[in-house]
Amino acid sequence: MEKHADRHEARPVGPVISLAHVHTAMLPEVGGKAANLGVLLAAGLPVPQGFCVTTGVYRQVADAAGVDPSGPAELARSRLASAPIPEDTTEAIRAAYSGLGEDTPVAVRSSATAEDLAEASFAGQLDTCLNVVGPDALLDAVRRCWASLWTDRAVAYRADHGMDQREVGIAVVVQEMVDADVAGVLFTANPLTGRRKETVIDAAPGLGEALVSGAVNPDQFTVDTATGRILRRSLGDRLVESRPAPGGGTRLVPRRDLSQPYDGGRQACLTDGQVRALARLGTWAEELYGQPQDLEWAIAPDGGIRVVQSRPITTLFPLPELSNDDGGVRAYLCASLLQGLTRPLTPMGLASFSLMSDSSRSAGRGTSPYRSAQIGMRMYVDVTPLLRSKGGRRGLLRAMKVADARSVDVLAYLAADPRFAVSRASNLTSLKAEFRAPHRLGLIGQILRAMANPGAALERVRASDRDMDQTLVLPEPASSTMRLDFVERGLTKDIVPGVMRILPPAAAGYIWLGLARLLLGRLAQAGDLQAVLRGLPHNVTTEMDLELWRVTTAVRADPESVRALTGEAPQVLAGRYFDGTLPAICQGALRGFLDKYGHRSVAEIDLGVPRWGEDPAHIINVLANYLKLADPDLAPDRVFRRAAEKAEAKAAELAARAARARGRVFGRAVAHSLRRARETAGMREHPKFRLIMAFAVLRHQLQKVGEDLAAAGRIPVPDDVFFLDLAEARAGLRGGDLHGLVEERRRNYQREMRRRHIPRLLLSDGTDVEAAMAGQARAPSSGQTGALAGAPASAGTVTGKARVILDPAGAHLEPGEILVAPSTDPGWTPLFMTAGALVMEMGGPISHGAVVAREYGIPAVVGVPDATLRISTGDTVTVDGAAGTVMVES
Repeated sequence: MEKHADRHEARPVGPVISLAHVHTAMLPEVGGKAANLGVLLAAGLPVPQGFCVTTGVYRQVADAAGVDPSGPAELARSRLASAPIPEDTTEAIRAAYSGLGEDTPVAVRSSATAEDLAEASFAGQLDTCLNVVGPDALLDAVRRCWASLWTDRAVAYRADHGMDQREVGIAVVVQEMVDADVAGVLFTANPLTGRRKETVIDAAPGLGEALVSGAVNPDQFTVDTATGRILRRSLGDRLVESRPAPGGGTRLVPRRDLSQPYDGGRQACLTDGQVRALARLGTWAEELYGQPQDLEWAIAPDGGIRVVQSRPITTLFPLPELSNDDGGVRAYLCASLLQGLTRPLTPMGLASFSLMSDSSRSAGRGTSPYRSAQIGMRMYVDVTPLLRSKGGRRGLLRAMKVADARSVDVLAYLAADPRFAVSRASNLTSLKAEFRAPHRLGLIGQILRAMANPGAALERVRASDRDMDQTLVLPEPASSTMRLDFVERGLTKDIVPGVMRILPPAAAGYIWLGLARLLLGRLAQAGDLQAVLRGLPHNVTTEMDLELWRVTTAVRADPESVRALTGEAPQVLAGRYFDGTLPAICQGALRGFLDKYGHRSVAEIDLGVPRWGEDPAHIINVLANYLKLADPDLAPDRVFRRAAEKAEAKAAELAARAARARGRVFGRAVAHSLRRARETAGMREHPKFRLIMAFAVLRHQLQKVGEDLAAAGRIPVPDDVFFLDLAEARAGLRGGDLHGLVEERRRNYQREMRRRHIPRLLLSDGTDVEAAMAGQARAPSSGQTGALAGAPASAGTVTGKARVILDPAGAHLEPGEILVAPSTDPGWTPLFMTAGALVMEMGGPISHGAVVAREYGIPAVVGVPDATLRISTGDTVTVDGAAGTVMVES
């Protein structure tokens, strides 16, 4: 209800109130559904008359019945279903019902205080009773609605949305029943693609509950909201028939006996005029509330449309803010997903990347038109200029082939859209940007130097690391203002140049690999070059994981440490670690690991996320899992060593193959290219490693600021500083009260944490491009029936039991199980050490998960759409990392 401003004065509300007198200020008394209906009625929309039994009645009855919100839900339901209703309330309900007419059929519907709101719809969670006739039946229906507040599904829904079970109340809406010829639902934004200004209408003959329950497949109409043009229509597969209607005439209803032949034909249950009229009503409701709406409607026998419910569509991904809108649609690529991150970033995490992005553009790096955006608390990049430029389009597609294979098809689909046609102006802009970016020539020169002398390049990286370490020191004592200045200077001036200086060796390694691929041509078979990249030296992430295995080896030799790790919960053990009361061997080994790698974590690119050094429970859980690995041949250090040996052997084999086919000189060129690739490609992880080390330093300084803000009463707790940006933190230091802002940000963050699907490519009109092209799904490349197709990432074939893991914190993975994940970042990689294979929904051949999987020599397929939904834990799956397929046994 963002736009609807309520001007009614608050006044006491009795047990029963007419819907005509309900307004938004009464939400605590009438619940979300009734409040919405009151707004619609007041605005003049065609809403059936009725009244509301307020939440005060429910609370009075529930208290008298002894309903305990913290007790068993089944007990609450049974008590409410038979609870006596106070006599004065009974009389008020009877009187209100009588005012609708003698024995009028009514619809009785639940209206919870947490229902039909922008944050949570509660759709389908609570009960509705239709065609209720008579005051006694009405009172029973009211009790049924009260009891439905305590169904298992409603309790679970509230728990999932972080709602206090003790605070939720329920009212009951009673409305004249619409004896509908046709009924259905209407969305003022396309719920599948997210496209705004596109109305989708589902309609079926008869009452709406048949459609909602799935008993019929509806007719569907898609309408361009601005013009009223019907874009698409499809008829449901349930035939209808004509029947006599009350009062004369006929009506369309679902045909009862589908086993008998029927030659009445198929026809839409709505005329084009009715479709457009419904779309106009939807627009009216959306304008009234200021956000897309989900309406339930019915068409009475007299042809009149009735709106029986309106609520916000809570599942839509947020729209981008068009700060550089040129009047046309724009395209945004999700940078968070490219980093293996599906969860939202904290506001401070988002602010840090905005500062680094802005500083990169302003510090002599040209006037690039490619802007970052924060949408749904995730990082996106505006790629519109790239799509409208020939060179930009080619470069973007090449980059996505190795970074995120699924994005290639989505970008190609969008490139065919006339709105993103290549323009001369965009080509000129792209060329100007190239000429205004002299730093790129310097970077190319550094890469060429690294190709020529890898050893010297690695030494330059070590020198750069030392320089960055010196830069990231703040002399103590320091005030909170000085700490914020230090953080801002790091983000805007120090970190980006430091990270750029250590990029050349990894880039050189992959260029050498590309040269080898070019030289070999058809001589290289599928998976050959992937095999050469196994067991690479200089990879800080695999070095970290192998160090964790060495910790496991030390712990395994100490019975007391083993008993602790296998007998106590990780959070308990984390507490003991900080108290210094773990067994001595375990305490010392874990401390040594965290001293070196405690700055890392899952979702570590977010400054607001605790590091392992702050909460080692995840690492302790991984150690406990490692102890289950009994076969010495599967020990990660041995697996890694064998992978390196096999990679060297594969490189020698490819060089010999080239020599036999094209001569000794050619063979030596291939051998040299592959040797250089192995010497430097492992540095791919180093720039991010150094970035995260810098972030850990900045995070520590921000925590100090948070302590001062909390001590001054500006924020509730120190870690709330990460739900601010730097300017807001400064305002807090000047005396500003930030409690309300932090509370709103935390609420938004928790809502986004529950979101499972993140658009990888989003248009400014809300369209999820991948969802829009879902009908053109790619067929499995192997031609195998039932195969899930993705991008080959690490060669090899393994069959095993799947383990679907959405969050690695506290995850359990048995040795040899197939890890199925939405995406991964370095915080996941300790799980790789004992996995039989890897399947990911995100990624390409050089994405983080693919690189580490190759290093460990485990088969991997990445970019598999909806892998975590199409594969279940316990399924037997066969992963073919060379073909890029995953077979799931039925």
